[in-house]
Amino acid sequence: MRYVAIACSTILLFTACITARAEDSKAEARAPRIVNIVNFIRLLEPRSEAITEDVLYETVVKQTELMKQHKLPGTFLLQYDALMESRYQQLLEGLPDEQFEIGAWWELPQPLVEKAGLEWRGRFPWDWHADVGFASGYTPEQREKLVDVYMADFKKAFGYYPKSVASWFIDAHTLQYMRDRYGIVASANCKDQVGTDGYTLWGGYWNQAYYPSKVNAYMPAQTESQQIPVPVFRMLGSDPLRQYDNGIGHTHQGVISLEPVYGDSGGDAAWVDWFLENFVDGECLAFNYTQAGQENSFTWDGMHRGLEYQFPLIAQLRDEGKVRVETLHESGEWFRRNFETTPATSMTYQSPLRDDTRQTVWFNSRFYRTSLIWQDRHLRIRDIHLFDESVESPILKQKITSPAVEFYAQPVVDGFHWSSREVLAGIVFKARIDGQDVELTGGEPEVTSPQPGELRILWPLTNVEGALVIELAERTMHIALEGLSADWWAEFRAAPDADLPFTRVQAKSLDCSFQSHDYRVNATEGSFTQTDGGFRITPDGGAITLRPAIGGE
Repeated sequence: MRYVAIACSTILLFTACITARAEDSKAEARAPRIVNIVNFIRLLEPRSEAITEDVLYETVVKQTELMKQHKLPGTFLLQYDALMESRYQQLLEGLPDEQFEIGAWWELPQPLVEKAGLEWRGRFPWDWHADVGFASGYTPEQREKLVDVYMADFKKAFGYYPKSVASWFIDAHTLQYMRDRYGIVASANCKDQVGTDGYTLWGGYWNQAYYPSKVNAYMPAQTESQQIPVPVFRMLGSDPLRQYDNGIGHTHQGVISLEPVYGDSGGDAAWVDWFLENFVDGECLAFNYTQAGQENSFTWDGMHRGLEYQFPLIAQLRDEGKVRVETLHESGEWFRRNFETTPATSMTYQSPLRDDTRQTVWFNSRFYRTSLIWQDRHLRIRDIHLFDESVESPILKQKITSPAVEFYAQPVVDGFHWSSREVLAGIVFKARIDGQDVELTGGEPEVTSPQPGELRILWPLTNVEGALVIELAERTMHIALEGLSADWWAEFRAAPDADLPFTRVQAKSLDCSFQSHDYRVNATEGSFTQTDGGFRITPDGGAITLRPAIGGE
């Protein structure tokens, strides 16, 4: 009996080891969910007399205390005027290196501009207009002088050059110069938005991170040879469902993000729970990413309730092994180790927020992005933008002279700009049933990743038999209807006054032109036909496959 007991114990131990290894392997195989806490620091806030330099400093002190309390690592980014303030230097130097990173916030205040030997044209010592407070307001040669001054004073203060530099936007020339001369490994820019604070970034790699083109820091590169090898992470934890449609019919958007000062999103416990639940549980490719934290200009009074709810929750998710919390520098190093070129990524948000049952999926690759949204049993592809590393940014070689700046990718479907309050632009799916053309309706979509870099969406239909299957890969979008013998098609619609880029609709290609750049979508399966509202795509053999043209394709 003793031998039997030993044998049984050995078998149980062996089985337990195999199970544990399988679980470990499964955990390692799961795409990581990465959280960066990034707080950037300004010395002064000219927009409000109540926000004094002491108020701004105490805000940063409180942020460090809360992060220490929950043992959360994070990154503090210094604007130049704050960098030169001794109490910020002393505060940040006193933080444990293993927990905190100190980097650069690339807004350009008066002391930096004048120390670089340039004329200050601002209304205040810090001016947020794009032609004054950002690199876009200076020539490439002037941008290098500004970088040299900042880096020299940063090293004098801390003994090293910063590894992370972020801003609402940094041009490709500056980013390449910072990388080549000073060795930065990570950057970050603003979320996609239209007209917010006078800045528009629209159509780019949505959330996550990408390697930018050498001639356009907003545009993902398609080839390793034409990319700047510094990953650019998208900031602010944008609401994947609501931010995109916010402000349709207007020329600017509000903000729906993880930023704790916004009471209907980052400052609302229910929204934060919804955001992080989907962030952790939603199907994603390669990795999922979000940035928490807040600029000190919003003050501790404005942000503490949101942060005091968010940070313990993020710490709990970290302790449960559901998220990784790390500095921006660490995320940049990890990205470089794992991806030679920009990976395909996705965000899937399916669980409801209160009584809002809409669902969305975002997919990005180095070639294109797309977004799908389900509402009231209907599906709409609300966004397709193409990426082209050869499209030169308007600020690459020239400075701007206006207070606002805009960056775009190449639109094929733009559900914000081409919509009205009456008509939501996008691609919908129709079939001819019993002699009638009807829009397909369906139930709960199932989102899976059958293999790395590919996303599969199965949408069971309710008004006809069958299911719509959409497969998103790095270069293609494949659409098929399974189990339905009726005629079906994909149809584009837009508001009547939408300024559409379509120049020619041919059977196997859709030609477009936007901001003097021509581009094309090829149909390797299916065919395009022109309609009054734009185009229709009819399947071949029950399937549609779209592929953005690259080069001479």
